[in-house]
Amino acid sequence: MKNIEFLRILPLHGPNIWTYRPALEVWIDIGELEDFPSNIIPGFNERLTGWLPSLVEHRCSYGERGGFLQRLKEGTWPGHIMEHVTLELQNLAGLPGGFGKARETSTRGVYKVVVRARHEQVTRAALYAGRDLVMAAIEDKPFDVDATIEKLRDMVDSLCLGPSTACIVDAADERRIPSIRLSEGNLVQLGHGCKQRRIWTAETDQTSAIAESISRDKDLTKTLLQSCGVAIPEGRIVDSPADAWEAAEDIGLPVVVKPSDANHGRGVFIDLNTQAEVETAYKAALEEGSSVLVERFIRGNEHRLLIVGGKLAAAARGEPIFVVGDGVSTISQLIDVVNMDPRRGDLEEHPLNPVILDREPAARLELERQGLSADSVPPNGKKVLLLRNGK
Repeated sequence: MKNIEFLRILPLHGPNIWTYRPALEVWIDIGELEDFPSNIIPGFNERLTGWLPSLVEHRCSYGERGGFLQRLKEGTWPGHIMEHVTLELQNLAGLPGGFGKARETSTRGVYKVVVRARHEQVTRAALYAGRDLVMAAIEDKPFDVDATIEKLRDMVDSLCLGPSTACIVDAADERRIPSIRLSEGNLVQLGHGCKQRRIWTAETDQTSAIAESISRDKDLTKTLLQSCGVAIPEGRIVDSPADAWEAAEDIGLPVVVKPSDANHGRGVFIDLNTQAEVETAYKAALEEGSSVLVERFIRGNEHRLLIVGGKLAAAARGEPIFVVGDGVSTISQLIDVVNMDPRRGDLEEHPLNPVILDREPAARLELERQGLSADSVPPNGKKVLLLRNGK
């Protein structure tokens, strides 16, 4: 009976004979399949590549795109195939890692398969799913690839490091700095002994708790920056809609209204020019923070800067969000098209947030400024501004 049997699964948590990265070493027995390489199983290659077309990116021993597919055509065995399928399932689930090996042992039909294991539990699940997929392709049976990838993706989302922590760990990995996850969350140790450092999401063991608390208070941050001679926009904390309008008149229009202690651009309203706009913005901003700040609006592009080691490492520019009318669709339907962008989502891995009018008072206010609503149908080619501070 043709089958792939797992004899032993050995987690390798640190540097090992295969790689200095964490990996799983799996001993498998392919039994009768030793006599059935991929090139003599009718339809096997077509079924496998139909389910996982991205296998074309695997370079394998040829060192070039499509190298693994060439090995399939020439004939290779289930151990080697399982290695590549397991890695690809992890890639598709959001857990990249290209290291893998498959080696024969002195016992006929028994192989050692080694795959990179960024998270042991996810890699184990991918390994078992990879075996089931390979066997389904061999036996010409149905296999739900989408459901398998979705299940693995859910595991990645719930078990693996968040995007900020993962980026830091990956950078350490490239420099051959070992990492150890110290909790179910994002607490990670980099290095060992007296040279070790610990990180938690984007914070390190050298992050000042006082500095972090200051940065969360926009008004206090402005005060301290001003004391150092840094130019800041004029503004103050307000305690009512009427006080917000009074502050706006004192400062001079247009103004910005925002929570004093929220983040991710939530509750921020810019370029406000009327009393109704300011008072509406005050009420919405107060829902996002403990107090509200009114400031002078300064025209220009919004940028977010990442400083590492006292040097600028990256910069991102915020772009206004528009929809373009087609003469048929409502603004709400056009927003649904915008949200189809794979970069938009509610998870931390998504760089952009979805535009949802029910939780975007700034977008609703922007539409009202233009005399529009979610049910309006803009003419073909007309650009409709949704958010001035892009997210």
